[in-house]
Amino acid sequence: MTPRRAPAADERQRDAERSKQQLLDAAVIEFGARGFSGARVSEIATRAGVNKQLISYYFGGKQGLYQAVTERWRAGEPALAEPAATLGELVAAYARESQAQPDLARLLVRQGVDQDTSAGDEAEQSTRFQQVLADIRHRQSNGELAPDLDPAYTTLALFAMSAAPITFPQIARALGLDPDSKTFTDQYADQLIRLVAHLAS
Repeated sequence: MTPRRAPAADERQRDAERSKQQLLDAAVIEFGARGFSGARVSEIATRAGVNKQLISYYFGGKQGLYQAVTERWRAGEPALAEPAATLGELVAAYARESQAQPDLARLLVRQGVDQDTSAGDEAEQSTRFQQVLADIRHRQSNGELAPDLDPAYTTLALFAMSAAPITFPQIARALGLDPDSKTFTDQYADQLIRLVAHLAS
């Protein structure tokens, strides 16, 4: 009988990375459905198909996993905004991302609805959104936003608009729209670009 070969270091690394990604993907769904406080690490591990002890091993526990989920989103956010030349295109890009990653959008909404601060990332969120606000102010100075519009209130409204099909699918359907259709995302993004263009000075 041939003895079992121990996995090479690069194989172990690939397995570890695969397990981490599976846990992150599963965590987005669980946190989005139940919020940080309601999420169960056992459910995340089961959904990921791995031992729940790996959550502590790789992320230091539930809070570390939650922070890793948000960090993965923030790491990809600059690439999301780069192609956006106009404010409308930027809002449309966020809308497309919300449709592409609905569980992540639900996670952010759940955090707000539950007013859950137990995840402990308020300082990082504040820093991030202050950067977003600075960009909106810069765009306003360049004429993309009328001078009588408050940048902070406008930023809040634009984020709500980008996530509206995820947060209010029932209203979309009541309006005769189908947020699950193949054409909806492109049509909604186009309408957002047109709508935001009307906010210019």
